Amino acid sequence: MGLSTRIAILLLPFCLLAFLATHTESVAVMSVDLGSEWVKVAIVKPGVPMEIVLNKESRRKTPLAVTLKDNERLFGDSAVGMAAKNPKVTFRYFQDLLGKRAENPQVEAFKNRFPEYNIVADEQRGTVLFKLSEELSYSPEELLAMMLNYSRSLAEEFAEQPVKDIVITVPAFFNQAERRAVLQAAQLAGLKVLQLINDNTAVALNYGVFRRKDINSTAQTIMFYDMGSRSTTCTIVTYQTTKTKDSGTQPQLQVLGVGFDRTLGGLEIDLRLRDRLAVLFNEQKKSKKDVRENPRAMVKLLKEANRVKTILSANNDHMAQIEGLMDDIDFKTKMTRQELEDLCADLFNRVSAPVQKALRSAELTLDQIDQVIIVGGATRVPKVQDLLLKAVGKEELSKNINADEAAAMGAVYQAAALSKAFKVKPFVVRDAAFYPIQVEFTRELQEENNVKSIKHNKRVLFQRLAPYPQRKVITFNRYTDDFDFNINYGDLSFLDPEELKIFGSLNLTTVKLSGVGESFQKKSDYESKGIKAHFNMDESGILSLDRVEAVFETAVEEKPEIESTLTKLGNTISSLFGGGSSTAENKENATDTVQEEEEVPTEATKEYDQEQPEPASDEKDSDSATKEEGKKQEEKTEGEKVETKDTKDQDEPAKEGDAAKTPEEEPKKPVPPKKQKLVDEIGAAQTVNDIPDLPEEQMKTSAKKLQELSERDFEKHEREKAANSLEAFVFETQDKLEQKEYRKVSTEEQREEISNKLSQASSWLEDEGYTATTKELKDKLSELKKLCKALFFKVEERRKWPDRLTALDSLLNHSSIFLKSARMIPQDDQIFTDVELSTLEKLINDSWTWKNETLAEQAKLSSTDKPVLLSKDIEQKLGALDREVQYLLNKAKFSKPKPKPKPKSNTTKLENGANTTETDEKVIPPAKEGTEEPPSDPEPAKEPPVPEEKILEIAGSESDSTTQETPDENQKTEL
Repeated sequence: MGLSTRIAILLLPFCLLAFLATHTESVAVMSVDLGSEWVKVAIVKPGVPMEIVLNKESRRKTPLAVTLKDNERLFGDSAVGMAAKNPKVTFRYFQDLLGKRAENPQVEAFKNRFPEYNIVADEQRGTVLFKLSEELSYSPEELLAMMLNYSRSLAEEFAEQPVKDIVITVPAFFNQAERRAVLQAAQLAGLKVLQLINDNTAVALNYGVFRRKDINSTAQTIMFYDMGSRSTTCTIVTYQTTKTKDSGTQPQLQVLGVGFDRTLGGLEIDLRLRDRLAVLFNEQKKSKKDVRENPRAMVKLLKEANRVKTILSANNDHMAQIEGLMDDIDFKTKMTRQELEDLCADLFNRVSAPVQKALRSAELTLDQIDQVIIVGGATRVPKVQDLLLKAVGKEELSKNINADEAAAMGAVYQAAALSKAFKVKPFVVRDAAFYPIQVEFTRELQEENNVKSIKHNKRVLFQRLAPYPQRKVITFNRYTDDFDFNINYGDLSFLDPEELKIFGSLNLTTVKLSGVGESFQKKSDYESKGIKAHFNMDESGILSLDRVEAVFETAVEEKPEIESTLTKLGNTISSLFGGGSSTAENKENATDTVQEEEEVPTEATKEYDQEQPEPASDEKDSDSATKEEGKKQEEKTEGEKVETKDTKDQDEPAKEGDAAKTPEEEPKKPVPPKKQKLVDEIGAAQTVNDIPDLPEEQMKTSAKKLQELSERDFEKHEREKAANSLEAFVFETQDKLEQKEYRKVSTEEQREEISNKLSQASSWLEDEGYTATTKELKDKLSELKKLCKALFFKVEERRKWPDRLTALDSLLNHSSIFLKSARMIPQDDQIFTDVELSTLEKLINDSWTWKNETLAEQAKLSSTDKPVLLSKDIEQKLGALDREVQYLLNKAKFSKPKPKPKPKSNTTKLENGANTTETDEKVIPPAKEGTEEPPSDPEPAKEPPVPEEKILEIAGSESDSTTQETPDENQKTEL
């Protein structure tokens, strides 16, 4: 038997003893799909790609509801259940109030729909507050922050780690004020928002990610029709591959058109049906009171209306019934699908309007739409599908996407793409800004006869449906002193009059510049290149003013230098490697971006390169001479498109007439003088004109208030947990005292003492437990556990004995085999020293002796005595023996066989002496009859004699043999 074979046999018995532990630190990201009625939470973490988070009721979506009652705060289904009892403190559908002033028509409509809420104006910001008492009120941002924090707690419980990074979906028609309100709510919740993504864009991303292979260079145009609980949005998206600088050819989605209806959704149908049921109840004249004046009854009717609407989607009629609707009077009536359709006829007539608006904004026709996909819960209404099918003129509507979860799944994919902890396949997203934004400013002009006039100028910053994220720059060329300008929405004539009223203020920000005149005075010798205002629309669709700069230039005289021959040669060689033109000044000039800075430059964005705002010159309508002067000034402005275009013209081939000219004949052009650019930072004070952000002090106050609520909820949770643990321990221990294995190791007196203590704790919990503090509950539980510790210890030890002893016997047996095999290795091949083998032999013998002596001592004890055979001691013996064997095994695994000397007796030399052939073969003849057979493999070592008294009782009946080769339950298999 060779050495390698012998070593393999030695390793075999211990292959099940190896354990490889790996620990991977991970960071999870989450998404929240903020619907009007439901919240869907999704998460990505290592090993769990794109999964919907289940709530505490094991549901995949959670009602967006918050209850604030005294010292109790409830969320989701628990809050909805509390709405019938306390409708005034259960808040739902409050997203309609985000970014709205108190006088907004949508606020008035909200008050009419939900009269149970006490809504007052916020005197500081002009928005609204939910007033609970004279001292306590909450803003919509604070309520949304509570819901986001609750969503994070669900995600953290699912991920088993902290989660902070988040992507939140918002409706595509949210304006700047509404988007900022969502960001402020997330800030109050302590979340880091990676992006606010439009819900229709998230749905389109989810659709494209799972159909990546079907996307090619041919554009596919798809319409997504989303009717949710509160609104309806129609989006037209194209899919095709595009080339990117970093990742090569990748799929891309681009939003082409959007149409919406803010108030068309399932909630409006529920409200119509609720009001109809209220009228029917009043007509039954079972009560003298009007049910519409009872907030609790109206909440019950709204819940029943939602249920009936859902059932009528699949049935022609159904019974609406509520027990004890008001004054203990039951209500029951029959509703048909036709009645519901008649009740909502005007709503159904509005189904096709978002389709037409989306087509007009995208400048497409229905023939150019390849597919129509429906999303959202309200699209399940049969009448909606029938009308939509007629509106789009298709044979069928596609339903090959999860109508409830598509937005959450698309958003969480985007979260993983934006996070640094994950690497996903790139998918380019080109979203569109729904509302145009422009810059407006005025200038005083002096005309003939010293008549002064004021001219109002407008410059479009972002056109309607312009792609973002994107950077833009506006240049003011005619100002030499401090001035101000306004950032406003552009032409919103595409909105309906009602939508325009809900939209709110058209003025975004007023910017007052300071330091312009001072900068011009200091740089009077320099040529002005204008005042440049840098704007950025980020991934969330939020517009911001990054900075304002005054740019100047001046000519720099170059001193001629007499160059030596070596210097000229060095410069020539340097220019060959591209070093001749890389001066610091040229680099500085090349970095100035004049009009448009693209965040994500792709092939698909080239068509937008011409959509740059013109330089903010106010001389557009002046005489021709002034126009020509302004044109020259613009051409001089550094980095503008004019210069870029001229540079391209220089690369064109020479004309035929110029082909015959030699370099000597061409006139030498004068070298333009070198210019130096200087930039001064200009102060810009911004005043928000639509909805003011929460002031810093109010942000701190709100954050503190929410933190106190979270701490109160945590304390309440801990107290309930302590009370439940104490109650469970009492009942479980009382049951254990009657079990055979517990009675076997305890006396009657011990069980009686424990039983009395448990009864006292149970009585105390019923009488005083409701008012007890968390510390008192934990102390009571600790006292009981200390009393039962000895009993539980004896039972637990006896449960561990069979497996631990079996594992020790198995390891001792294999170690003995290993030792005998190691001693039989020939001296020439021996890799172990005598000290190593003697150490192992001593350890084996000591382990056998300890085991036998301990078992004998344990057998003499009564079952109620404290055991001397402890599982931790057995594990210690197992660990020591395993370490010693593993050391020898590793040495055998990595040892190299010793080279054997070449025997001379079997060497054959050829006559010419050139070649020599050596053989080292040994022929072993077969054994003859009567001769002694070669020694066989060693047998396992036999266990020394062990006292047999009560051994079976100690080991238990769970193991049939103490030498069974069963690995320890704590030992794992290497994967």
